[in-house]
Amino acid sequence: MITVAHILLSAYAFVGVAYWLWTLVGVIRVVRSVPILADENPPAPERWPSLAVVIAARDEADTLEPALRSLLGQDYPDLRVVLVDDRSTDGTGEMADALAATDHRLEVIHVRELPAGWLGKVYALAQGAERVESDWLLFTDADIHFAPGALRKAVAFAEARPADHLAAAPDLIAPHAVIDAMIQAFLRTFAVCLRLWAVEDPESRAFVGVGAFNLVRRSVLERTPGLEWLRLEVADDVGLGMMIKRYGGRSVLANARGLVSVAWYPDLASVARGAEKAFASVGHCSVPRMLLISILGPLFELAPLVVLIGAWLPFPYGLPGLQPAAFVMLAAAVASTAAVSRWCRRRILFGLLFPMAALTGTCLLLRSAWLGWRRGGIVWRGTLYPNRLVRGKLRVRIP
Repeated sequence: MITVAHILLSAYAFVGVAYWLWTLVGVIRVVRSVPILADENPPAPERWPSLAVVIAARDEADTLEPALRSLLGQDYPDLRVVLVDDRSTDGTGEMADALAATDHRLEVIHVRELPAGWLGKVYALAQGAERVESDWLLFTDADIHFAPGALRKAVAFAEARPADHLAAAPDLIAPHAVIDAMIQAFLRTFAVCLRLWAVEDPESRAFVGVGAFNLVRRSVLERTPGLEWLRLEVADDVGLGMMIKRYGGRSVLANARGLVSVAWYPDLASVARGAEKAFASVGHCSVPRMLLISILGPLFELAPLVVLIGAWLPFPYGLPGLQPAAFVMLAAAVASTAAVSRWCRRRILFGLLFPMAALTGTCLLLRSAWLGWRRGGIVWRGTLYPNRLVRGKLRVRIP
């Protein structure tokens, strides 16, 4: 006799198949449409445009110097670097000043106080952008490493495309298998949810930005409301891409593996701290929304295993007729994971740990929701931003 439980399991299997087939198609479209920057051979511009790199740094003393040296080691002909010390307390400012004394291309700005109504990072980036004149602006982070020739390649590619905004996804260096699995699951869901294959289509509303590498044509940025439009946007990097496209600029996404890299997080405790801002960027400062996402996420991600178990249990405990659905989901999950792993040059074995990554991510989201509720806001870069203040200024909706 078919029970309500059987009907629910069948419906779950149907939704799971739709989710994983949609994921597979989305991943294939991303892999086929997003270029790998290192493989591109754009012609050099007749005249290299001026380029200013703007970095917002807060308490980055452990990572700043090698990252800055990789940037100052670039052979780009007309390069300036503006590092904005965002109220650091660990010697970041002193280290940057010492480097600036050895290289005239580097300028350091010290922010001592944060104006009301701004996120610290966004305000720092705005101050840096206002300080320097250039044809292009590159917004990046204080722990990003650049391979030799990376800036020449990126600017030549953007000029030849042509593009007004180039977002380049870096190599994410993981210390162990658990974090690697989380990176691959994040990349897969992020790529599909934001429809990254459609970013370059001017008729599409898809947009993206990458905190590690957001290259923007200044003349186009000046046609927008500027970074003040994003002053309380936690996902400011994605918001920059949204703003550029909304005001008529052409955005392009590239895979910058081999050219740009960053050590993602050294351990799970650091991942948890970084995920705290998800209460705003993902949950929009809403506990019910975070709870809903925390439930739906693992339900979709674990569907292949749950349905497989239900299909192999003998009737009436299970429903053997669902075996084909389980195999379809498993095949789509493996295929999409393999595509992401190859595209990002990661180990597929770690990517196949996506069920564990889903459960770990759910715990982090629930922790973010609890902290956001208990604190009454999000703590980012040492500052508490109340929920009521952030919620009213959020423009980016992820997912």
